[in-house]
Amino acid sequence: MLRPLIAAGLLCLAFAAPAQAELIQLDQMQAVRGARLAREAGGTPLAPEIGIWRIPGSAVAGLRRAGVVKVSRPERVLTEDSQARATDPFVSLEWWRPVIGADAVEPPGPGKPVTVVDSGLDITHPEFAGRPNTELLNPQTTTDGNEDHGTEVSSVIAAPNNGVGIVGVYPDAVLREWDASPFGALLEGSAIQGIREAAIRGPGVINLSFGGDENDPLLEDAILFAVRSGSLVVAAAGNGGSEGSPLEYPAAYPHVLSVGASNQSGQVAGFSTTGPTVDLVAPGVRIYVAEPLSFPNSSGYDFAPGTSFSAPMVAGAAAWVWTMRPDLDNTQLFELMRRSAKDIGRPGWDIAAGYGLLDIPAALKFRTPLSDPQEPNEHPNEIEPKRLFTDGMAPLTSPGHLTSSLRARVDRNEDPVDLYRIWAPQNLTVKVRAAGPVALRVLPRSLTGTKSRALAVGKKGLVTYRNAGKAGYVYLEVRPGSARVAEYTLTLTASRQ
Repeated sequence: MLRPLIAAGLLCLAFAAPAQAELIQLDQMQAVRGARLAREAGGTPLAPEIGIWRIPGSAVAGLRRAGVVKVSRPERVLTEDSQARATDPFVSLEWWRPVIGADAVEPPGPGKPVTVVDSGLDITHPEFAGRPNTELLNPQTTTDGNEDHGTEVSSVIAAPNNGVGIVGVYPDAVLREWDASPFGALLEGSAIQGIREAAIRGPGVINLSFGGDENDPLLEDAILFAVRSGSLVVAAAGNGGSEGSPLEYPAAYPHVLSVGASNQSGQVAGFSTTGPTVDLVAPGVRIYVAEPLSFPNSSGYDFAPGTSFSAPMVAGAAAWVWTMRPDLDNTQLFELMRRSAKDIGRPGWDIAAGYGLLDIPAALKFRTPLSDPQEPNEHPNEIEPKRLFTDGMAPLTSPGHLTSSLRARVDRNEDPVDLYRIWAPQNLTVKVRAAGPVALRVLPRSLTGTKSRALAVGKKGLVTYRNAGKAGYVYLEVRPGSARVAEYTLTLTASRQ
């Protein structure tokens, strides 16, 4: 069950999805036939590249009997990661700007886009009326009492420096908006569709300021699609710090830059969710934001705390850095944003602040991290062709190409496994050497998982496997050794020795 990610006092979203709507993921082996049947059943494609559709609930049983459904689930209402409205007086309206260095360096003009997947944007607001480089990816609505969140989040990212109201992290950002609340509340399927829409437009930053404690495989697959497509996904860590900090999704998924909240004292806010997946923090207390003008008695602005507003600071800053450093790929940007953070807790990474507090000037100058190729690649479903991704991932070695080398990175929480296909010729020995603190195993090739007994286990950075059977592909698995994060270099050879 979806658990609200809000402190006591904020009314949960109460609107339901369309009557009896369900989300399904088609079996990719039946992709063409499944898509035809889903369409005939009145379905709507949400992320067709990975087979996700919205289907009338009455049609799901028939599609299952036809053998085309891999996953089905009732569509859920998602919850925003904002807290109750603060009523105390404020000394400074945008105290956070100097804290993260937003006023220490001149921001660039438009560059890498930021897509906000949230409730709609009030395009009539003085911050957004006529704002250049604002792209509405679908119709936007802000008439419902729960539809203020998207405008708030967007103002933190990109309120322009126009002499009116407030200024966002990256005032001239290319701001893209996807309204995932077509019925007054954030819907799972609509959020999936928005992530997909952002991803297919090319690499950019995607901000997700919502979540819950239910692991959602369809939402995760949409995020994996965005990562594979080259985008950086940023999510609010959640506001469960006073509730035991349960894992919050999507922030807890691998490859998602998870952002907690800090306060005006430079410490982690008490409500901010802590845990092994937190990457960094940004201010999330007493954040002055734009409010939809359609709200009763709205002045156009209000104060709002929560990790919902920490995440867009990081998202806007990441787009700023990416614009200034366009040669980075999304895996390098991910690592750079967290590693350049200012340490505010115990030395090094910790479960409350991650690597520390967002620092834009430091990020702009930080050394270029190692690129991490072939991500995501934790599971056979992600690397085999015609599974989650149509093309899968190219093997490291193949018939006629028996040597290879690769540099990559693993992280115990954000990238816990690197899985590769390698060619094992008949009666030849495959040797894999790893420079770096990682553990190696050779596993049988399986389309369902990696639970099988290992064919070979590495020792001291070397794993060898002699194939006495038929030639074919096996898996090479790389995991962190004793270190939380490990960079490594692989060298693969196949020979008679």
